[in-house]
Amino acid sequence: MTDMEDFPKRKQHRLHGYDYSKNGYYFVTICTHERKCVLATVGNAVPGVPQKMIPTAIGEIVLRSWAKMSEIDKNIETDWFCLMPNHIHGIIIIKNQPQTNDEAERRGRRSLHSLVRGFKSSVTREYNKFVAENKRNKLWQKSFYDEIIRNKKAYDEISEYIFKNPEKWEEDELFCK
Repeated sequence: MTDMEDFPKRKQHRLHGYDYSKNGYYFVTICTHERKCVLATVGNAVPGVPQKMIPTAIGEIVLRSWAKMSEIDKNIETDWFCLMPNHIHGIIIIKNQPQTNDEAERRGRRSLHSLVRGFKSSVTREYNKFVAENKRNKLWQKSFYDEIIRNKKAYDEISEYIFKNPEKWEEDELFCK
């Protein structure tokens, strides 16, 4: 048997000890499996004209599911959002009720992790309906990137980043043709 130290370790990017069900603003990035460009295509590829992301069929499902998050749960709002060919960026606002020690009261609280898991699961169920069996359940990369938005300046910078992301696609570290 091999020593556990021989196994690759996933980088921990969550803030240790932070309660991700806390009220607040969270910036998330979710990538597709193997960073395949299946969510959108690039339009308006004309010099001097800003690029536009044109959703694919699965991209349309992503857009609907993102919007539906705030319809399903009154404690959740979705804010800025950007669909890219192989990833999405968005801001999720959690407005849970004040924390309590009563277990029944805690059950209604949603964490960022449970929201993203539910979103990815919902989109994947729809995706599985129209892809070959060997591609099912292979839409999203494991985990996701998140950042806690701590103040107005950070919110403004992240909002601008999301808004301008499509026009900087070819410079993006996740760029694919």
